[in-house]
Amino acid sequence: MKKNKGENNSFDKKKKQITGVLKYSGLAFQMIVIILLVLYGGMKLDEFLGKEFPLFTIIGAFLGVILALYFALKDFLKMK
Repeated sequence: MKKNKGENNSFDKKKKQITGVLKYSGLAFQMIVIILLVLYGGMKLDEFLGKEFPLFTIIGAFLGVILALYFALKDFLKMK
């Protein structure tokens, strides 16, 4: 039993769409986790040192975004 080319082509398009969605949602989840972990580390460091001004929390937020973008771009360029 052979499939028509139209049916196979449609299946391939849907498969590519689902694969793309999974790749990019995984990438977004990875970015969120990195940002939250580094931010949490900065908050705990401020708490441990007893700082009134949340310097390490702010540094953690910026560092988390930079690290998340770095890893996301690295993975994105590897995908292509």
